[in-house]
Amino acid sequence: MALWLLRLFILTVVLLTLDAVWLISMNEWLYRRELGEILLNGFRIVPALLFYMIYVLGVGHFVLRPALEANNLALALRQGAFFGFVCYATYDLTNYATLKVWSPLVTSLDMAWGTILTSTAATVTFLICRRFAPLKKV
Repeated sequence: MALWLLRLFILTVVLLTLDAVWLISMNEWLYRRELGEILLNGFRIVPALLFYMIYVLGVGHFVLRPALEANNLALALRQGAFFGFVCYATYDLTNYATLKVWSPLVTSLDMAWGTILTSTAATVTFLICRRFAPLKKV
């Protein structure tokens, strides 16, 4: 159990670092420009924390665990890409379908980012875990 908590912690650090770089660099150019009238000036911390906790648990369970158990880097990369695409597509396409102010540019770039983010985070975490927190042989 402690080993999986360590792996989830590593995944959280990697994912948050990558996503912070994206959100900070794209905030003005993409999100403020395309969605400015519906954005808060900051963000609500509780829903943000809940999202990342749930997302990390999903990536850990559906992507990282199977890849580590199979000792398969390509599986982490592929499953991470697929999981990220599905999750971000669900969010972005639902918003595009239901909100008056939602941008097709945000939809497409955000879906691409979710795919890249999750694939990269799963792959980097896989490599770190394989090196520093490997599965115990039973």
